[in-house]
Amino acid sequence: MNTATWTPRASLGQLARLFLKLGFTAFGGPAAHIAMMRSEAVQRHGWLSEQEFMDLLGATNLIPGPNSTELAIHIGFQQRGWIGMLVAGICFIVPAALIVAGLAWAYTRYGGLPGVVTMLHGIKPVVIAVVVQAIAGLARSTVKNRTLGILCAAALAIALLGGDELMILFGGGTIHGIVRWLAPQPAGESRPRARSLAILIGAALAMVLIPTLFLTLGGDAATVGTNGSATGIPFGTSPLFLYFLNVGSVLYGSGYVLLAFLRDGLVHRWHWLTETQLLDAVAIGQVTPGPVFTTATFIGYVLGGPLGALVATLGIFLPSFLFSALSGPLVPRLRRSPLTGAFLDGVNAAALALMIAVTWQLAHAALVDAPTIAIAITSAVLLIRFRVNSAWLLLGAAAAGLLLAVL
Repeated sequence: MNTATWTPRASLGQLARLFLKLGFTAFGGPAAHIAMMRSEAVQRHGWLSEQEFMDLLGATNLIPGPNSTELAIHIGFQQRGWIGMLVAGICFIVPAALIVAGLAWAYTRYGGLPGVVTMLHGIKPVVIAVVVQAIAGLARSTVKNRTLGILCAAALAIALLGGDELMILFGGGTIHGIVRWLAPQPAGESRPRARSLAILIGAALAMVLIPTLFLTLGGDAATVGTNGSATGIPFGTSPLFLYFLNVGSVLYGSGYVLLAFLRDGLVHRWHWLTETQLLDAVAIGQVTPGPVFTTATFIGYVLGGPLGALVATLGIFLPSFLFSALSGPLVPRLRRSPLTGAFLDGVNAAALALMIAVTWQLAHAALVDAPTIAIAITSAVLLIRFRVNSAWLLLGAAAAGLLLAVL
């Protein structure tokens, strides 16, 4: 980003207030977080255009780590550079981590938190309404032509059939880049050089394959003994930090992917957690506001108290700041080139398709009876017709879930 001509549109105080609020109120997982960030940064404050927001979202989908956290970091960088990146990311993570650490303290003291999980019953229908509203708005700016519409529909079909998320994103960008290169050029414009497209595709492919290779080689080396058999590793803060640093560096996908990864490492190979403890940790990460990756905070506290919680949280989120810092300055430059801009448009169309697929799957799990359907419809009316802030709806749903658990 050219800082000589760049003019920030949000103060550090505004960034801090927004992401602190979201850190305390953004229930529902990454799709809901993204919807709430769009509502605040694009619609309410006007810091970003829809196009800029989708470009940042596309960039976060192509790097490992928690998407919504990295989107917060990207927004902070776009508004206030390196300081803004730190302010936005830390303010989004810390409230959620503190809430999870508090629940972990209660969990270790009382042996469980069965009532907390019931919050999901009230939250999920509201999440559906929040995300659907965001998808409708994003679709208008993302599907800008027939080609992108076809790409989005194809990506949606592949996602619903279980296709790999990264390949869907990479394929959408690559196909649209090739289409742009082959298309007739406007009068007076020369065809973009094929070398530029090849370099772009190669860089994107490396972003997909290198973390996967690192995960395969690094994970096996860390957990397999010299005789080739799985071995446990004594617990310590250094191994805990390095383990979650590895997770944050290579993990793509949803909270369910995180569950599978942690189960393989912490339960089966290292024997630090039981199956029940791991499931409780993931449940707490899902029902609390903010990033789902604060599951690491819960696990760290259960294993090593407050220091363990701090070490695990730093480990899993540190790569997000690094990857976002490396990719953030490139996004505006990519948009300025017709060819790389077309690649971003394809990635954005595929990312929108993934959001629709996730929402469809969430709806099947959330809208299970007449009350949950009524909550979703009521929430949609309040959001669209009366423009009620989604944070208040999600907080109200969480409170209702807790009330039902008490009664």
